[in-house]
Amino acid sequence: MTWQHIDKGTITSPRGFSAGATFASIKARGEKLYDLAILYSDFPCTAAAVFTTNKIKAAPVLLCQSYLQNGTAQAVVVNSGCANACTGDQGLGDAEQMASLVARKLGLAAGEVLVASTGVIGTNLPMDRISSGIERIELSWDGGHDLAQAIMTTDTIPKEIAVTTQIKGKEVIIGGVAKGAGMIHPDMATMLCFLTTDAAVEPDFLQTALKRAVEVSFNMITVDGDTSPNDTVLFLANGLAGNPILSGDSLDGFQSALEEVCIYLARCIAGDGEGATRLIEVTVEGALSTEDARIAARTIAGSLLVKTAVHGADPNWGRVVAAAGRSGAEVVQSRIDLYLDHLCLVRMGVALPFDKDEAIAMLNRDEVRFRLCLNLGKGHATAWGCDLTEEYIAINGSYTT
Repeated sequence: MTWQHIDKGTITSPRGFSAGATFASIKARGEKLYDLAILYSDFPCTAAAVFTTNKIKAAPVLLCQSYLQNGTAQAVVVNSGCANACTGDQGLGDAEQMASLVARKLGLAAGEVLVASTGVIGTNLPMDRISSGIERIELSWDGGHDLAQAIMTTDTIPKEIAVTTQIKGKEVIIGGVAKGAGMIHPDMATMLCFLTTDAAVEPDFLQTALKRAVEVSFNMITVDGDTSPNDTVLFLANGLAGNPILSGDSLDGFQSALEEVCIYLARCIAGDGEGATRLIEVTVEGALSTEDARIAARTIAGSLLVKTAVHGADPNWGRVVAAAGRSGAEVVQSRIDLYLDHLCLVRMGVALPFDKDEAIAMLNRDEVRFRLCLNLGKGHATAWGCDLTEEYIAINGSYTT
């Protein structure tokens, strides 16, 4: 292991980052403490990003894509409660105004402030409340915890982490926060993720490292098969660690540390799926290729029949192999081995007798693990999902009412 978790780590754990949040009445108060937040670096940052693959893109996504053409940024402003999606020219103007308000507050150029929003699609931002809210926000070195709460919508827990690693004799820290509980599916989801590091990096290196990390984390989770117009992962690096500048393929321990942060946050999102009671982990081994392994793992994790079987603690393993068989990955029935945790259910395509009570007990755990061995090659991948419950329907059947 080339990294270590930081106790109570968050996005402001890396040197030079601060954050703050307030409640601006963008969403109903309820139990939510905040709905508007700012992330700030004392120094300009190299910036990288990954955005939604949905052809419908929210105004903040379009603005970020424009501002990030030079590969730098120094602050992020984010709100929850309103997605600012499908809001036309006014929505884009509102996103630009959010950036300008924060830029004026922090003494930056507007193009150095990135914007993100999450919430209900098709409603306009209450800019008067946002404007006064931005003025109230006070930044602090431990304000990342408040930011993690400010971005929550139907999330039940804040999602945050920081790790430290050594790169060429220098301590480098990577921190992150994320939100997401519904409209979650591979190739981005209804999720926001903000990552920071004090590492010194070149822009191309940062973008490549981020894309690799997203592929094995946020692109391997599913809750309900939907994605949104707002999905955004932003990564800021301010270089205060003083390490030799990372470039090219000199990943050292940086990539594994970044993937640990992203996988941790992705698992938190999957486990906090709307109405979920269990996290489902699906590992596929021995596929013809990595892509085949990913396809099979994601299909199983997203299968409604698998999700409902897990919710009911029903050891109906046929749903798992059936999902693999329709996934598009190369599957040979006579080569398949299937495990529920350590319990072997199928060997070489043939069902084995197993203790049903033991299987039911495993399916009743908070984390349920399936391992499918295709025995065709060296491809390997893991995907994460959650069970499907009546509560999911209750949440989404009355989301705006």
